[in-house]
Amino acid sequence: MDGSMEGMIGVSGIAVIGLGAMGRPIARNLLKSGHDVVVWNRSDEPADGLVALGARRAASVAEAMRTPVVFSVLSDDRAVAETFLDSGVLAQTPGGTVHVNLATVSADLARRADAAHAEHGVGYVAAPVFGRVPVAEAGALNVLAAGEHGLLDRVQPFFDVIGSRTWRLGDRPEQANIVKILGNYLIACAIQSLGEAVSLAEGAGVDPGQLVELLTSTLFPGPVYSGYGSMIAERRYQPAGFTTALGRKDLHLALDAATDQGVSLPVGELLRTVFDDAIAAGRGADDWAGIVEQQRR
Repeated sequence: MDGSMEGMIGVSGIAVIGLGAMGRPIARNLLKSGHDVVVWNRSDEPADGLVALGARRAASVAEAMRTPVVFSVLSDDRAVAETFLDSGVLAQTPGGTVHVNLATVSADLARRADAAHAEHGVGYVAAPVFGRVPVAEAGALNVLAAGEHGLLDRVQPFFDVIGSRTWRLGDRPEQANIVKILGNYLIACAIQSLGEAVSLAEGAGVDPGQLVELLTSTLFPGPVYSGYGSMIAERRYQPAGFTTALGRKDLHLALDAATDQGVSLPVGELLRTVFDDAIAAGRGADDWAGIVEQQRR
């Protein structure tokens, strides 16, 4: 994308906006790889450790957006809209900046963000990721990227630092968000089916840990069934790697996307009730594997 680089903070710098459980290890790995990293978070404390490692703290989002490449790691549509689209910050951003949004957001928000960035000469790339916090810490995320080809080329060196593989999914940002939503939808389906199997096995006196070990060693190998299966067998839902509240948010994104395309998701409608019941039962802050306790009850 063409545009003036005037007013930018260093031509090789990268900013990370949003220093939650995923943002911090992403910023830390970028620092360790030798990049000049600018950080911003609503509260100061999450940035303190990164500043101690050599990051520079931005005083505002607008200041962070003067960095040539900006990663944002926020929680949902509302946070992204408030921070970038409704705040006027894009009007203050130098032309030629590339904003890479790692959040899991709706297709509608992705389209709105792409248009708003283009209006101000700012590049926009969607790059949600697969992988929990330990994967982020290891720099082994799977990056789901979509956007203008030239912009993807420009930010690929940063993706190589935070991830083990980048999947280029199209030239429209919402394509990456749809794939991420579908991935999380399938994880929710797997969690629910595991809960059903475990509760039935427990009723028959079968050890749930042995059941999970058997299934994941034979029919269903892989991190989803083995990781969540162990949590379910042990009833271990804290600390939460991904909360039930966030899981419900992503489930609703899948249901909304299905409605937009005229597709039926019958299992998704069942899961809507399961998640709502789990939230009502006080499990919103538990790992989303805890939705299976509704089945056990």
